[in-house]
Amino acid sequence: MCMVIFAPLFAIFAFATCGGYSGGLRLSVDCVNKTESNLSIDIAFAYPFRLYQVAFEVPTCEGKTRQKLALIGDSSSSAEFFVTVAVFAFLYSLAATVVYIFFQNKYRENNRGPLIDFIVTVVFSFLWLVGSSAWAKGLSDVKVATDPKEVLLLMSACKQPSNKCMAVHSPVMSSLNTSVLSQIQSGKTVKKGENVSTLVLMTL
Repeated sequence: MCMVIFAPLFAIFAFATCGGYSGGLRLSVDCVNKTESNLSIDIAFAYPFRLYQVAFEVPTCEGKTRQKLALIGDSSSSAEFFVTVAVFAFLYSLAATVVYIFFQNKYRENNRGPLIDFIVTVVFSFLWLVGSSAWAKGLSDVKVATDPKEVLLLMSACKQPSNKCMAVHSPVMSSLNTSVLSQIQSGKTVKKGENVSTLVLMTL
């Protein structure tokens, strides 16, 4: 029973760390002509990680001309699939918990209930496997695309040795790392014989 009670919390934690994420990085371009410098270039991004839509402007260190750039990549499909599976697993867990508590007799009076329960468990387990694997790859792509060193390579001003380009701060990815690790670790806690709501949500 404790597992059934706390399972939804694990689901909320799993999709909140991904679906509720917003982060950013700050870069600095110090031109030879100090009046052209920009020492605080803020680049913000968030779920669902359509990074190619994140546009920003940087100095070219060639007069007042500014270069328009955008981050590279799109991890929205894997992120949205990951969150969608978690949300539906959470809703199914709530519905299943109601059935287990208030309709236990009807659930056990024939084999249809447990059979449906088993099928849904298999489906969600497969979706979890696909979703977690896809999001792990998507997260890796997000980390590369938002790495300050990679972003600096996009700037024409930073290709000139006389200009000084550096990262002021990098994006904090701890919550996104947790969203992936929670799936791996919670999956290990699933024991044989647990009901489907527990199984699905503890693997999320």
